[in-house]
Amino acid sequence: MAALRLSLGQQGAALPALLNLLQLVGWGAFEIIVMRDAASLLAGKFLGADSAWGNATLWTLLFGALATLLAIAGPLAFVRRVLRQWGIWLLLGACAWLTWNLFAKADLAMLWARPGDGSMSFALGFDLAIAMPLSWLPLIADYSRFGKRASGVFAGAALGFFVGCLWLMGLGVAYTLAFAAPEEANSLLLALAGAGMGIPLLLILLDESEKAFADIHSAAVSSGTLLPLKVEHLALAIGVLCTLIAWLAPLAQYEHFLLLIGSVFAPLFGVVLMDHFVLRRRQLPASVPALRWDSLLAWACGVALFHLLANLYPEIGATLPALLLAAALQWLLGRLRR
Repeated sequence: MAALRLSLGQQGAALPALLNLLQLVGWGAFEIIVMRDAASLLAGKFLGADSAWGNATLWTLLFGALATLLAIAGPLAFVRRVLRQWGIWLLLGACAWLTWNLFAKADLAMLWARPGDGSMSFALGFDLAIAMPLSWLPLIADYSRFGKRASGVFAGAALGFFVGCLWLMGLGVAYTLAFAAPEEANSLLLALAGAGMGIPLLLILLDESEKAFADIHSAAVSSGTLLPLKVEHLALAIGVLCTLIAWLAPLAQYEHFLLLIGSVFAPLFGVVLMDHFVLRRRQLPASVPALRWDSLLAWACGVALFHLLANLYPEIGATLPALLLAAALQWLLGRLRR
């Protein structure tokens, strides 16, 4: 978020920082909800529906506290001591087990041949598939800044992003189609609970814990560009807020939330990429103004085009046109500004 000052201006970068904070609070609450529901389903499956361990409030507070403490500890402590040493290997093993379990128990040929029901256009599905990883794009620098070489950071982030999204989105779709009942808010969790003695749910808990940490920590980093407070103090406040939202909110459709994220960040990164790589050629500017009106105008036009296409012409798709328009306007306005 601090790096966006080069493209949007010292004060202009406050707007994406605020928007990033809001989306991360939403994601942080969502991760806690997923962990809570998964733990409740596991407790009900193995200990009985009347067990005290099936209490959703208990799990909400427990996982909210865990994610908040990890965020306060910071990325160096968590990544070096947990993820790098054993967490990443457990996650890769979990993904491999989920893949084997799917091939062993599901008829993939039948799933592939199943016709669609027409409830969603290809373009809308494309926008949703882009919006999920796009929402994580503002977070990458919060962690990659600790890397040793830019080339290694870029290759690792790009390859990990691509493989992770392709692999795990595919698993999610396949598990839902193979095992879940339709029109069920917890369909994927219920599908995983019924597959493999509940082991997939345990693996989901492991995976969601590091994402909740990332959401809360990066929200604190974004807040740090707006408020002169320590990241640890901001992480504590944001973790409490995420926990409260998770306590009160159900796990429902996140379709509109994802589209809203895409409408904001797709054109934003069209502006930033054009400004950084083409107009400035990766060079630092001599001075940074308070507001870059050319960049803010190009961004606003991209957001407007996204919502126009999403509401009036959803069969076209909105993400890529909005990104390309914002980038083109940034190039034109940036040249005129010079």
